[in-house]
Amino acid sequence: MPDPGPDAQPDFYRDTWVRYLGYANEVGEAFRAMVPTSVVWLSYGVATSYVVADAVDKGKKASAAWTSESGRTTKVAVAVVDTFIWQALASVAIPGFTINRLCALSLYALSRTTRWPLAARKWTTTALGLMAIPVIIHPIDRSVDFLMDSSLRKIYPSQEKPSSA
Repeated sequence: MPDPGPDAQPDFYRDTWVRYLGYANEVGEAFRAMVPTSVVWLSYGVATSYVVADAVDKGKKASAAWTSESGRTTKVAVAVVDTFIWQALASVAIPGFTINRLCALSLYALSRTTRWPLAARKWTTTALGLMAIPVIIHPIDRSVDFLMDSSLRKIYPSQEKPSSA
């Protein structure tokens, strides 16, 4: 993404604490063994709300940046769709699945290889899941960039990259 320059306003959804709301479902998945399923689903609701809010914000910014009526709808649609799909994959679906499987596998492995009490195995699994979150974020983000650059972004009507890239 091009450098926005020193006078650019920070992106509320990408450059502030609000960005961490997109990771709520990973935290929920890490705690899945410890909390009721409804808490995990609530964490997905928080992360999905973040995704929708960011997509709407990028649509509003695309609309405001477009000076003529000609092509405005397409520009806004591309911004919203690109942001929504990128965020849904990079912030919710792929990391949630990754943390879920990591925690499930670690809980299973601990049950087969240790004689630890169930509570100790669950806390260990939760700790592993939480520690994995910062490790998986950047590789997943770059992979989703590559996936979208290789597929969806090739069919956009203009040559410029959407703002979510």
